[in-house]
Amino acid sequence: MDEFLARAHDFLHSRPDLHTVHLTVTQQLRSRGPSTYGDQPPFLGFLTRGDGSVGAALLHTPPHALRTTRLTAGETEALAARLLTLGHPVPGFAAERATAEAFVAAWERLTGTPGKLRDLERLYRLGELTAPSPAPEGRARVAGPSDRDLLIRWYGGFVADAGVPGGQDAGDWADFRLSYGGITLWETPDGTPVSMAGVTPTVAGQARIAPVYTPRELRGRGYAGAVTAEVSRAALARGVGEVLLVTDLANPTSNALYQRLGYRQVADWAVYGLGERA
Repeated sequence: MDEFLARAHDFLHSRPDLHTVHLTVTQQLRSRGPSTYGDQPPFLGFLTRGDGSVGAALLHTPPHALRTTRLTAGETEALAARLLTLGHPVPGFAAERATAEAFVAAWERLTGTPGKLRDLERLYRLGELTAPSPAPEGRARVAGPSDRDLLIRWYGGFVADAGVPGGQDAGDWADFRLSYGGITLWETPDGTPVSMAGVTPTVAGQARIAPVYTPRELRGRGYAGAVTAEVSRAALARGVGEVLLVTDLANPTSNALYQRLGYRQVADWAVYGLGERA
């Protein structure tokens, strides 16, 4: 971990927006330990250019997909071959869309196993924040220890709705977020929580809004937009340079909402499932 962070530091910090997942995940692995995302140890790597500088980074926290930064077509071929030589299991692959498509094509050529597209995601950066108007009745407040059980239940609901692989214990997730005020709730005038939005710790001047969740029976009332706007405003007020957010492109409602709030497209990512090596 220390070698990876030392060697890849300048590269990852060169584009904190495109490298947000690598930055936030490695920060948590370093501060919370290698079992943060599951029982299997993380797998980290970097690609060096001819001059010795780092030109790409690799991150795998099983059971999640292996994720890389942007690669050329030739580099994806070399990476696929190297992973097969190492015998490292690759149940899924995630990267910017062109990189992901090139890697999956190389993987199929080398193994005979095609990839299956799981998700298309869009990375957004906040421009000028525009709060929803009219806002729903109620107010935002930072979640506290008394909300722990609620956060555990809602985290489970978010994971189920998003189809995210398991691995991170819901109680550990809630405790970590509570430790730095990383979840904000929207509550109705009578004090009933109805939606939540989280924010990752700030690293390299960027923070990512995640997760955003409203129970199914409470959706369509403006709560998610209101709480996301408040978390975004608070991040800007703290001096965060780049406030980011990732959405599922299969959900046009959430994509339209975040654009109304002032989020603008940065890049599209693709997540593929890959069969076991033949």
